[in-house]
Amino acid sequence: MLQTIQAPLKILILSHRTLFPQNGGYPIVVYNTIKGLVNLGHEVSLISLDEKKQNDRLHATDDILDKINYRSHHVDISVSMVDAFFNLFSQTAHIIDRYYNEELENIIITELQSHDYDIVQFEGLFVVPYLAAVRKHSKARLIYRAHNIEHQVWFRLAQQKSDPFKKIYLTMLAKRIRSYELQQLAHFDAIIVFTGQDEKTIRSYDIRVPVEVLPISIDLLKYTPDCDKTEFPSLFFLGSLAWLPNREGMEWFIDNFHSDFSNGDLRARLYVAGNDIPEQFDDYEVPGKIYIQGEVDDALEFVNNKCIMIVPLLSGGGMRVKIVEGMAMQKCIISTSLGAEGINYKHGHNILIANNRDEFYEAIQRCIADEAFCKTIGANARLLAEEQHNVEAVTLKLAAYYKRLAHA
Repeated sequence: MLQTIQAPLKILILSHRTLFPQNGGYPIVVYNTIKGLVNLGHEVSLISLDEKKQNDRLHATDDILDKINYRSHHVDISVSMVDAFFNLFSQTAHIIDRYYNEELENIIITELQSHDYDIVQFEGLFVVPYLAAVRKHSKARLIYRAHNIEHQVWFRLAQQKSDPFKKIYLTMLAKRIRSYELQQLAHFDAIIVFTGQDEKTIRSYDIRVPVEVLPISIDLLKYTPDCDKTEFPSLFFLGSLAWLPNREGMEWFIDNFHSDFSNGDLRARLYVAGNDIPEQFDDYEVPGKIYIQGEVDDALEFVNNKCIMIVPLLSGGGMRVKIVEGMAMQKCIISTSLGAEGINYKHGHNILIANNRDEFYEAIQRCIADEAFCKTIGANARLLAEEQHNVEAVTLKLAAYYKRLAHA
């Protein structure tokens, strides 16, 4: 239990997703931050944009929502083909504009007028459309937490496309996001990033705002691996395929290894789970070989029951929460270097890095052939999670940083 401290801060967090269900890296990170701050004795408020009309209280696994001042508001972020077409002739990025909602802005303004906050933290680029209103109605220190460098994600996606039209469109979109992102970052009082790479990127743009590196944190008490229940050999992927880098990476992986699993060259089963898996992924299924499971009821149970975690990320950025969770569950993880970006790993000791088909194939074969090797990698991964991603230690650093900013 974290120690309660004197002079609690009043903190408002703005999120573009609800906290529950905890089926993605973003809500997990925001949840752990809030829980850690509450355990320290700080007063936390949360305003969430609700794109799917979720009822957080139906999915909540503890009483955290009873310990904070919480509001959520539904915003329809869907974009029609007509809207997307006309956006081609605009200078803005519809992927960001769709998150703005006047009613939600009024909710935020009312909250700021009713409470005197020390800190307002924006969780990523998609809540930045409310920055001007917050700045106008609050004297709090405004912090931007970069879950990734958003325009970098889209540039990398564009580079992976072979279709000329898709490449041109995504490049155009990335340029618009870059323009907006760099312009807005300069208006914050401080920026928090998860990785040293993201810090370096932001500083390279000569943005004269303090940047602090604080890694992703998780509550290690929730992660209790039971190796006796693990199927060996088995490979798995767990993540939202609504996030394009995840979908692109899994399409690449299955396209490259489908025949190897099907014909038995890779003598292991492959399980793919997560939310928003497209229907066409069902075509990848091979009875007894490849399973497309969709969203699972208990993500940690799913992870515990499988052996080798794959993260074939070809684009994206920031730190992958699922890798940190996999490490906490003592999984042997095979990831691209991009996927493992920001994690202080050692290849061959607490993770395996593979950046092309041959390297993935070699890593998978080695794991399949040696269960003891997989367990050693997993045990070392757990130690790394304990040393560098413990929610208590990271939250103490975050709170201390808030204090310095609030009293500057």
